[in-house]
Amino acid sequence: MAVALNPHDSALALAGMDEAVFARWVALLERRTGVVVAPQRKPFLVSAVRARMREVGYGNFMQYFEHISAPGAGAVEWATLVDRLTVHETRFFRHMPSFDLIRERWLPERLGNGIGALHAWSVGCASGEEAWSLAMVLHHGLLGHGGKVHFGVTASDVSSAAVATARAAIYPRGRIEEVPALYRAKYVEMRGEEAFTPIASLRKRVAFARVNLLQAAAAPLQRLNLIFCQNVLMYFARERRRELLDGLAGLLEPQGLLLIGPGEVTSWSHPALTRVAWQGTLAYQRRD
Repeated sequence: MAVALNPHDSALALAGMDEAVFARWVALLERRTGVVVAPQRKPFLVSAVRARMREVGYGNFMQYFEHISAPGAGAVEWATLVDRLTVHETRFFRHMPSFDLIRERWLPERLGNGIGALHAWSVGCASGEEAWSLAMVLHHGLLGHGGKVHFGVTASDVSSAAVATARAAIYPRGRIEEVPALYRAKYVEMRGEEAFTPIASLRKRVAFARVNLLQAAAAPLQRLNLIFCQNVLMYFARERRRELLDGLAGLLEPQGLLLIGPGEVTSWSHPALTRVAWQGTLAYQRRD
């Protein structure tokens, strides 16, 4: 999940939201999504909210705030607003060192220990590229061992629109170069002349769902072998990041791997996890 506030028309947007109202919006966003909006990002928040207010006919920030805070129709409108407040920017194989760690070290070690199935979670999958990249790496690695190990990838995002795009899995042709040649030849196919998609056998391995990371503990996730959580934690308060990581650590099976974006957290440790030494990555493995 890449979350950012839309900066369009920020100067004009400043009028109309005083500091008290801004504070209430900030608190609502943090309480419901965990995302922290710094004071210097007020123009971005105001611009994005105002754009949606124009569409639904609201001219007052507090009236709109009260509407989305209410149950029923307010919950539906809140889901739409969250989609507008988030920017889903990602790409295939975005952080190659992390995929190299999975492919070259972690997966061969797990297969050497005789594992029967693998379940991975792509946290904050945005438009799906990360999840499909994971599926390609796992599928290719398992083929080298006879293809007898079942695997699946669960991919989630807080945005319903992002999940719908990820599930559709239709990407413009110009982005096919993001997929390394080895995987491109085996796992993608053209849709007409201007788009491509993962092959059908890979699509069967990936399931998408709308999940708020703050409620991840309540999500119907089984014990996991691999958690890929990159470019997500940076949008949460530092104290909340540690809480979320503790929760993710608790979902890992023995020898399970947790991959975080480098620089997203500092000085975090967990009694059940060991830091994995692999250049350019921030990864932890659960002990037996």
